[in-house]
Amino acid sequence: MHYRIRILPRWLIFLLDLFCVVFCLFFSFILRFNFNLQDVARVDMSFVLGIALALNAALFYLLKSYAGIIRYTNIEDTFRLLIVNSIAAVFYISINFIVTKSASNIFLFPISAVVINFFITNFVLITYRLLVRYIFKYYKQHQVDQTKIKAAVYDTGDNGLQTKKVINDFPSNKLHVVAFIDEVLSKSGKLMEGIPIYNTDDSGFEKLKTDNVELLIIANRNISKDKLNYLVDKCLQYGIKVQQVPPVQKWLDGRLDTDALKDINIEELLEREVIKIDNDKIHFELKGKKILVTGAAGSIGSELVRQLLKYKPALVIMCDKAETPMHDLLLELKDNNPNAPIKPYLGDICDKVRMEHLFEIYNPEVVFHAAAYKHVPLMEDNPSVAVLNNVFGTKTLAELSISNGVEKFVMVSTDKAVNPTNIMGASKRIAEIFTQSYYKHLLNNDSQLPKNTVITKFVTTRFGNVLGSNGSVIPIFKKQMENGGPITVTHPDITRYFMTIPEACQLVIEAGVMGQGSEIFVFDMGEPVKIVDLARKIIRLAGKEPEVDIKIAYTGLRPGEKLFEELLNNTENVVPTYHDKIMIAKVPEYDYLVIKDKVERLIASAQRHYTLETVGLMKELVPEFTSSNATYESIKVAKS
Repeated sequence: MHYRIRILPRWLIFLLDLFCVVFCLFFSFILRFNFNLQDVARVDMSFVLGIALALNAALFYLLKSYAGIIRYTNIEDTFRLLIVNSIAAVFYISINFIVTKSASNIFLFPISAVVINFFITNFVLITYRLLVRYIFKYYKQHQVDQTKIKAAVYDTGDNGLQTKKVINDFPSNKLHVVAFIDEVLSKSGKLMEGIPIYNTDDSGFEKLKTDNVELLIIANRNISKDKLNYLVDKCLQYGIKVQQVPPVQKWLDGRLDTDALKDINIEELLEREVIKIDNDKIHFELKGKKILVTGAAGSIGSELVRQLLKYKPALVIMCDKAETPMHDLLLELKDNNPNAPIKPYLGDICDKVRMEHLFEIYNPEVVFHAAAYKHVPLMEDNPSVAVLNNVFGTKTLAELSISNGVEKFVMVSTDKAVNPTNIMGASKRIAEIFTQSYYKHLLNNDSQLPKNTVITKFVTTRFGNVLGSNGSVIPIFKKQMENGGPITVTHPDITRYFMTIPEACQLVIEAGVMGQGSEIFVFDMGEPVKIVDLARKIIRLAGKEPEVDIKIAYTGLRPGEKLFEELLNNTENVVPTYHDKIMIAKVPEYDYLVIKDKVERLIASAQRHYTLETVGLMKELVPEFTSSNATYESIKVAKS
């Protein structure tokens, strides 16, 4: 049970301070005269103490040195007392030259007595405050509610110390900090504010378990991703939950409410260090331009819009056929920036008339083409629709870009276009082949083009899975876990590359600005992650045990699904760029006239929704396309 201890009234602190001042001054005179009371008696002490009493009462009142709550005495309170006593000492010495000397020819306030008094008074006033603070702190530490969760704080710097204070100084909090951890070996084994510091190695975490610590609070928000992953892995190993403090601006009145502590989520662990972008060059390329973003209401497209607006374009045309997501994005952007130069445009990229209208009305100068059908299982069942959206839609936009003088066309592709085993990946690879060969053809035959024709620079970007995108695996896992499981994984060995949406979009914009035509840019995706390991970590981060609290079920690879994704096929290699996370894939070149004929036959088949014929034509266009769908494996490629 906790008892509320009342705060002493200010007037009582005021009187106690005055008593201390008078006592210290009297004692200073006794020391000054070497405890010779007869010499002390020669001084008019009633007059001296009266002046000191009046002077200090005025200073205490003016500087409010008595107003602080003693149990929370801090450096500002002690500094205020030092100022009061310094001013008082100056007044004491000044009074000697105003008031006549005593009969014994001694200063009313001997300088030596003033100096002695200065140190004694400061010592007494500050010490009794710190003593009260220590008693309260000791009482609180030994009267901790046993129902409170014991916590440790990572970081022994200002962030860690402040976090510990705001948690332990508020009795209503559900936590109590009992330890710090830090990787600096020289700090291990020491105490900070009476609390032990442990190292971040195994021995440190074993001590945390011995102290019954249930939660690690990461107080440093600038912690590296590698260190964050290390700490989380150690905590999961020792059964300790991990949380992170919110940004300081979200603390209420300087108080960290324990309910505001944020769980570490799997997206943060898969993130990499913040990438550096050549913002000056991007500003130069995009500022004042009219930019079209297709698929603008999707996860990648919407983030592209958000980031492009930072570069002060003249207009961003947001094209998508999904009405509700488009409306939601429009409201979000208008809330954040009512004057944002944006124009929502509802339209299907397969509707050529509608796209012609878009280009004629808005005349975009740069196109970021993110619209695509991307769900592998759905595209396996609907190959003609995949071709119409991913191939015909891209072809339509590419041709309109040339006829309307677009400067640059940046297409968002996928790592599934490499050695494709599914319809979705093959359709994206065909779109890559078409735009590349189209650009090369125009470049090689520019003399045959009408005068002043702008040859659009076609650039392709390839990357893998993005965290938090529509239909990505992590939201599915979380929803399955909320329902009590099981979490479904297709295969125990399946691996994927992951990248955050903002990082992917930053690299798309950077690569788009960097590209000079026909390049296929591939991004450094980091290390691949086993999906089953991802599932286990999500379960543990939720404080549950895999296969005990939440089961993991294997469903088998879906039609068209690979065990491992690739960013390059066997005939491709890469050359570096000035950005260490962006490389250029050197890919085979194709004759545009041959490709154009095959693509038109493919589109004609898809428009009639001939499934097997469409897949056969896709295989003819992409020789490395080896379908893992039993329905399409036996389809023979037509002889050229």
